[in-house]
Amino acid sequence: MTLSRQEVAKVGMLARLALSDTELDTMTSELSKIVGFVSLLEKLDTTQVEPLAHPLDTQNVFRDDIPAPSLSTAEALQSAPRHDGECFLVPAVLGESGAA
Repeated sequence: MTLSRQEVAKVGMLARLALSDTELDTMTSELSKIVGFVSLLEKLDTTQVEPLAHPLDTQNVFRDDIPAPSLSTAEALQSAPRHDGECFLVPAVLGESGAA
């Protein structure tokens, strides 16, 4: 399967990528190859293969969640450049402070 230049340009626009004509040509070629490789998987007979959640036969490898002593609020805020005694103060990234 090959992708058209227009399809790649649309995906680039949706991803907010400003692709030059050269980049668009390169990406069209490379993405078409990737889609072609993935389409090869459709030819595999997987009727006898059980669905997997993970390719490796692993069990839960996480440690037990055991409560342990932690930093106090004062200790955690000690190195913070700005705090109000209770919370870290950081610049607003989604607009004015307090706006939802």
